Amino acid sequence: MTQMSLTCMGAAGTVTGSRHLIEADGKRILLDCGMFQGRRDIRTRNWEPFPVAPYSIDKVVLSHAHMDHSGYVPRLIRDGYAGEILCSPPTVDLCGILLPDSGYLQERDAEYANRKKFSRHEPALPLYTEDEAEASMERFREVEFGIETDIGHGAQLKLRRAGHILGAATVELKWHGRTIAFSGDLGRYDDPVLFDPDPIGQADYLLLETTYGDRLHGQGDPGELLADIVERTTARGGTVVIPSFAVGRAQLLTYYLWKMKKAGRLQSVPVYLDSPMAINASAILRRHFGDHRISPGDADEIGDMVNYVRETEDSKTLTIDKMPKVIISASGMATGGRILHHLKAYAPDPRNTIVISGFQAPGTPGAMLVAGADTLRIHGRNVPIQAEVEEISMLSAHADTDELMRWLGGFKRPPRQTFLVHGEPDSSQAMRERIERELGWSCAIPGHLDRFEL
Repeated sequence: MTQMSLTCMGAAGTVTGSRHLIEADGKRILLDCGMFQGRRDIRTRNWEPFPVAPYSIDKVVLSHAHMDHSGYVPRLIRDGYAGEILCSPPTVDLCGILLPDSGYLQERDAEYANRKKFSRHEPALPLYTEDEAEASMERFREVEFGIETDIGHGAQLKLRRAGHILGAATVELKWHGRTIAFSGDLGRYDDPVLFDPDPIGQADYLLLETTYGDRLHGQGDPGELLADIVERTTARGGTVVIPSFAVGRAQLLTYYLWKMKKAGRLQSVPVYLDSPMAINASAILRRHFGDHRISPGDADEIGDMVNYVRETEDSKTLTIDKMPKVIISASGMATGGRILHHLKAYAPDPRNTIVISGFQAPGTPGAMLVAGADTLRIHGRNVPIQAEVEEISMLSAHADTDELMRWLGGFKRPPRQTFLVHGEPDSSQAMRERIERELGWSCAIPGHLDRFEL
């Protein structure tokens, strides 16, 4: 049998930088091509030479469009990758807005660092540019869900719905007599917007995400909890500020706020979506009605409810408008973007509330808020956190430990080996112990750049 190997080049011992290389018969297929995010020591890996020559990779398959799974694609192409980027049709559309935006932000950050002379490098450079990201989209090739597709070199690829965000897929790769399954990021069951994750019946090897492998999401109706927070805050004259991922989370938040308004609550509270990228992602949702549960009529009503803020000057107006309202703005971990300006304006006032609605990588401002930080360093100064801080964990787009076990229940027989990735060490270890205890499967937790024979 042909020799085959797996090398975990990212998302091993951490949740970001998803990159998993499968090698056989002199050919290489890369599952995901993500950017490292979070702590400085993790982010610096983006600048290290790719562990193998990019030109030597034959295919790249993306599970979904989030930057920690797709954000390195333009750099890989810039450094010599010449092949296709294979993913679902909605992922192509979402990458078409996320990747150029990433390039633009990197150029802007580099220019700012050079102007203020605070970079460790002279000059500061972007990982890639907006133009390079735009050009990378020419390499993308759509792969429909549920159809086994020949991708060359004797390999067969099948994508199934994973939930999580629009277009997210699990990956089944059949190659040289072996089947490798990759969960990507699994979503929630009974999500009001996205379909449940599809099961995979069998695989010889499985790469499983473990972002929430050591915990359960809160119980209850997240819409009710969100409405309670908004009503409590606005009754005291405050504003609710929600750092949000532009893709997935922003759309779910606006859905729940719309449901509450339809139920007769929050009638006088304006809702602002202050993120051009989130607005564009919401438009993409409308182009793929077969890939989610929202009907065209409901999408129209949600659009009518939300005040879309595209222009920078209009965003600045929100920071000085003291009328009660809800502001949803990127980024989801408060690492950059317009949300930082809103936090500077609203965090010092105890009448306001900051709502954290998803996973926060260690070391990010969002994680610091959840941990009860008294101040945040924003744009060079310490901002006091006097506002109420609430976390709504059930709004997470990631499956929790019970939901991961439910998805594993779809396998008709155990894989030969299960590799636990996309998790901090504690969550991966907890998931390993549970799988071995309840299912009796053999599990491994890869370290960064660990290589395994398959």
